Amino acid sequence: MSMSMSRVLLLAALLAACAALCRGAPVTGELRCQCLQTASERLGPRRLAHVELIAEGPHCPVPEVIATLKDGRKLCLNPAAPWVQLIINKILRGPATL
Repeated sequence: MSMSMSRVLLLAALLAACAALCRGAPVTGELRCQCLQTASERLGPRRLAHVELIAEGPHCPVPEVIATLKDGRKLCLNPAAPWVQLIINKILRGPATL
């Protein structure tokens, strides 16, 4: 075996080892639920800066509602709670203010 052929095989073996050890990042972000628990307290609309609705899918079997408060904190809300349902319905109806 020639010296250049040995180098090519060594390089191929190193690349294969690196490929086996390296883990690729998911293309679409995290593939798991973002909300491990939900807030039980009722929040007034004036405390909310932003509400994000994430539909159920392969990443999570339940819909998620993530509220960003005006003080910057993020809370996961229970999408089954009646007061959260009201917020979701207002968001889905259109650009009217909460």
